[in-house]
Amino acid sequence: MEVEGYDLAVTPVFSAYWYFATERQKIFKKRIAGANSSVFTEDPILSTYRFTNAYRASDRVSQYLISQVIYRDDLPSDDTNIFFRIMLFKLFNKIETWVALEGEFGPLTFEDFSFEAADKFLSGRQDEGIRNYSAAYIMPSAGRVFGYRRKHSNHLQLLRWMIDEKFHNKLSNSSSMESSYELLLSAPSIGPFLAFQFTTDLNYSPLINFSEMEFVVAGPGAIDGISKCFKDTKSLSHSSIIRHMAENQHRYFEELTLHFDDLWGRPLQLIDCQNLFCEISKYSRVSHPDVPGVSGRTRIKQKFTPASRPQLPWYPPDWNVNDKISGEQFRQSA
Repeated sequence: MEVEGYDLAVTPVFSAYWYFATERQKIFKKRIAGANSSVFTEDPILSTYRFTNAYRASDRVSQYLISQVIYRDDLPSDDTNIFFRIMLFKLFNKIETWVALEGEFGPLTFEDFSFEAADKFLSGRQDEGIRNYSAAYIMPSAGRVFGYRRKHSNHLQLLRWMIDEKFHNKLSNSSSMESSYELLLSAPSIGPFLAFQFTTDLNYSPLINFSEMEFVVAGPGAIDGISKCFKDTKSLSHSSIIRHMAENQHRYFEELTLHFDDLWGRPLQLIDCQNLFCEISKYSRVSHPDVPGVSGRTRIKQKFTPASRPQLPWYPPDWNVNDKISGEQFRQSA
């Protein structure tokens, strides 16, 4: 295949990438329809191990962020509060921690939030052996900057620092997704991967509103996935390869005779193709163990556990997909 004038040789994992996207999206649609867990997929790897959805915004944590943190009629919608809520949620990236904070302090608004009281509350949970953080990705402690012993204490101070530095105002005046990313990257202890993830989360909100096809940063998992899909990427950047995948997805689905049931008319975006590289990195450890990556990992840790039928998904309103999602449609297809 040709990317920006370079001829790239692919491995069998390249085809598996598109198959995985198709099958994982099919599972997502089946789950919403209420299909029995035993018929989600005939793929033994997908039925045994846990993977994220083809679309990042469809994942459980992203869905909660969008519907229960960002778009809340009972909470203020000014720039300060939207930024405050998103970052408070994402610094921990754990639904249970947000629920616990709301249960203890009531509706979470910047004006009424006591960083000291929250610190004490989270310390108490930690002392009881309760995890405040998700294991989805590692959050650097920021201890060298803010000097606290506990990670959550430093992160609460990081959030306060960002608001003191008017990050919410700077973001609302940002001219591009990349400039928003650069701003977040300037915050203490936030590296490239987290800065891009946070930018994507903030981009779900009215605070910033850029196309998800505008900018992408490859995380460590995606870099490993790319190394498995291509024998040699020449001097191409990881972001160029991700963009090629997103811009040529329809061609590859057609060439591989795969029927990809997209997100109600919304094709895969750069962030989704980035995530899919991360997921194919894991999937191929079992499907193609003979294709090495750069991470050295050979096992998939998390097992799939069947859960109850999820609620109908809800996405940022400006995506114009919510009015296409019908409960009746899914009841008929179940």
